[in-house]
Amino acid sequence: MKKVYPDATAALAGVLRDGMTIMAGGFGLCGIPDVLIDAVRESGAKDLTVISNNAGIDGVGLGVLLETRQIKKMISSYVGENKTFAKQYLAGELEIEFNPQGTLAERIRAGGAGVPAFFTKTGVGTLIAEGKETREFDGEIYVMERGLFADVSLVHAWKGDTEGNLVYRKTARNFNPMMASASRMTIAQVEHLVKPGEIDPDHIITPGVFVKRMIHVPNAQKRIEQRTTRKRVEAAPNAEPAPAPTGGGAI
Repeated sequence: MKKVYPDATAALAGVLRDGMTIMAGGFGLCGIPDVLIDAVRESGAKDLTVISNNAGIDGVGLGVLLETRQIKKMISSYVGENKTFAKQYLAGELEIEFNPQGTLAERIRAGGAGVPAFFTKTGVGTLIAEGKETREFDGEIYVMERGLFADVSLVHAWKGDTEGNLVYRKTARNFNPMMASASRMTIAQVEHLVKPGEIDPDHIITPGVFVKRMIHVPNAQKRIEQRTTRKRVEAAPNAEPAPAPTGGGAI
């Protein structure tokens, strides 16, 4: 089966519909499937439920879907960098289901593993646990969380072969592997597309059986969410160089 499509629009053709649930990989702006997200925007699909660690920033990543009001609900763990998100939420125009970050990761992993629910101590006694089943195990109280499963997962990978086997790179790995297994259809954008057999089997993180469609994005943008720099220290004018070290015992 041919998995590689010429562009994001073609890869998403016949997949998107109003009211569907989409998982989108990434952490901040690192490892986000931005090209695929832009194609979702162009499709006009609306009333979407989006599962993602965060909502990008204004004008980038999932932020573009918030600007066009295509997202009805976000299931996330952090959304503080997006002013559009905050504005829509405070105005009652956007639903949100907040999760502790580890709980969100496990809910996605559980969905991909076919586990409908699990118990965790995280959130017990807080707003997170309100309305959820709790149970005692070995003298400790746990709250039940449901696994998450989407209609489609959009992921970004550093390398992939034409059979759909994927390799992620460093921090850009984040939520992508879990999401790739937790939906009815996974569509991947890959920076380096190679022929089958060119990836060491021991390096494959997501097996091709999970990936149904792919696009090649050779010039992926690597944006920085928060650029933090240190003021450069310059030598004072006419300053004499430090004296050379002399012999002696070790300090």
